[in-house]
Amino acid sequence: MRFVHCSDVHLTADYRGESLLRLGWRRWLALPELFAGGRARAYLRAPRVLAAIAREAREHAADHFILSGDLTACALDSEFQAAREALGSLVEDRSRCTVIPGNHDVYTPGSLRTGRFARYFGHLLESDLPEHCREGPFPFVRRVGDGAAVVGLCSARVPPVPGISQGFIGRAQLDGLAAVVADPRLAGRALLVAVHHAPLTPTGDVAQGPWGLRDGQALCALLPGARHAVLHGHIHRRFHHAATAVRPHLFGAGSSTFAGQEGYWIIDVAGGQVTGGRVAVPRMPAGT
Repeated sequence: MRFVHCSDVHLTADYRGESLLRLGWRRWLALPELFAGGRARAYLRAPRVLAAIAREAREHAADHFILSGDLTACALDSEFQAAREALGSLVEDRSRCTVIPGNHDVYTPGSLRTGRFARYFGHLLESDLPEHCREGPFPFVRRVGDGAAVVGLCSARVPPVPGISQGFIGRAQLDGLAAVVADPRLAGRALLVAVHHAPLTPTGDVAQGPWGLRDGQALCALLPGARHAVLHGHIHRRFHHAATAVRPHLFGAGSSTFAGQEGYWIIDVAGGQVTGGRVAVPRMPAGT
């Protein structure tokens, strides 16, 4: 079986065309980084790159496509709409596609309160095993073929101020995940768990501080061995830590659409085990 994993695609609206009143103070604080810092320029081609990754997922005959959050720059409707359009027909079928929110997708209290992410991607949050949901739709389960299942968690929380982007899953979701792992209906399947924040840094240290996953160690403790993999983003570097007896595989997708660093994971599963992965670089049509 084959899975395609990307993350942190950050489709970015033209903020210069938006009213400051509509943007709100949290997005105002992001404007210097977007423009003077070059972030908007780095993601200028993001819609086309994401569309290329979605197209190549079909070309690779991937059994399932996973996007582990940060679809947007700052959770505007136009950014969510652009992400959905870039994914094309792939996003219409939850048996083929999993998308979870990142911290940029709940950038403001209003974006969370109005359920903006769910407005565009809520149909992908329905679970095959809804009895294990503990916090809204999370964790949700998607059985893929006979040999694997994808589990979606939410670690994205509205920060007290922009720039503080620590994530946490919470006890309720972790209890739900423990029930998923023990469910006999999933016996013999590899479990690929999608979460936005990284449990470990690229060097293998526990991801802490304002950008870490507060309960990352508790997450890994529930998923020992090569049957399990955690697929995440948030840290804009692409890396893989192999499974051990006490932790799962960890696949960090980096930022899949950042100019000069475009790429995604192709992850293989066989015999109920995650057997490895390789990085692919999307092929862009000439002139784009």
